[in-house]
Amino acid sequence: MNWQRARTDEKKNERKEAIYSAAFTLFKKNGYDKVSFNGIALQAGFTKSNMYRYFSSKEDIFLQVFADLFVSWFEDCHQRLQNLGQNEKVDLFAKTWVDSMMSHPEFLDLTPLLFLSLEKNSSFEQLLVFKQQAKTLLYSLCIEIGRIYPAIQGERAFKFLTLSYAATANYWAANSQNDTLKKIYQLDEFKDMKPSFEKDLASAVEIIIKGLNAS
Repeated sequence: MNWQRARTDEKKNERKEAIYSAAFTLFKKNGYDKVSFNGIALQAGFTKSNMYRYFSSKEDIFLQVFADLFVSWFEDCHQRLQNLGQNEKVDLFAKTWVDSMMSHPEFLDLTPLLFLSLEKNSSFEQLLVFKQQAKTLLYSLCIEIGRIYPAIQGERAFKFLTLSYAATANYWAANSQNDTLKKIYQLDEFKDMKPSFEKDLASAVEIIIKGLNAS
């Protein structure tokens, strides 16, 4: 597919969406390190020179794709948390949190890559802009968490986000099993060890909330 130069905002957005889709497919399939800027261009049907009209690097593409997915999850999660009352039952809070994650599988697919590869390869300027945008959204979640659990304010709320995010990345990665692992977990002696993202993350969220509430 050969794209002609986009001359309207609608066409430019269409081109970007094509690049987003191609990049997501490759990142999910091959991991961050094995995907190249040129590979994304080929997947999207662009020439490398045309790609530079929209993005400066592979890191730039990933950050923008991830940022869009992050905002979508944030808006959903924030709305769900607003339905919870003060000192809500911890298991209900955990279920609400996990349900928001499960509603955004594409966000989950890229989450482990953010820690494992991207933050080691992006430039200072790229990461700074991304972190500033993320901090603004996370601050809103901290306020909502503090409303629900008055004992978890400020740094404690950020601690919850940090710990729960790390747990999310680890559990989602563990839940993505190849055929060999699936066969192993089908054996009776290993059935109890089979990862369950929803159950494992819910347990982790409950433990974190209870710990921060008690400290």
